[in-house]
Amino acid sequence: MAGQRQDAVDRIVGQWNAVRPDIDSSPIGVIGRVSRLSRLIDRRLAENFARFGIEAWMYDVLATLRRNGAPYELTAGELVGQSMVTTGAITNRIDRLEARGLVERTRTDDRRKVVVRLTARGLDVVDEVVGGHLLTEREILSSLTSREQAELAGLLRTMLLGLGDDAGPAPLS
Repeated sequence: MAGQRQDAVDRIVGQWNAVRPDIDSSPIGVIGRVSRLSRLIDRRLAENFARFGIEAWMYDVLATLRRNGAPYELTAGELVGQSMVTTGAITNRIDRLEARGLVERTRTDDRRKVVVRLTARGLDVVDEVVGGHLLTEREILSSLTSREQAELAGLLRTMLLGLGDDAGPAPLS
């Protein structure tokens, strides 16, 4: 690493190597960086969302509904399946988005299922935010070439699949 710039994770790995040379601290090189990246990325994305008066969790729900196409609706269960939150958390999020007029709930014919739908205002908000959001993500990735981005995406996909995070069965059309 002589002559190469070091990051905070290099320092941490070096410290472990100095005080515990008997252990392999190399996993910190990946896990520590992924963890630090997650926090830094979340902070940058939150700054963008704040410009629109929303939070990351709001965008997550609104964007999930939007990207599923017209009529921009999913059951609460489908929202849970397409996000990384519990049923209780999604209920709380829907309540808060409904109070802001961004989503509405309706019941299906069997009255047991609740459908969550973007309102016209919710559609306007998510459509306004998505461009800036993707620009922010592009800026975050700008230190990598297109090829490096593709390689990194593939490696991260392999790790996610290895940890059991797959997309599940394709939805029925």
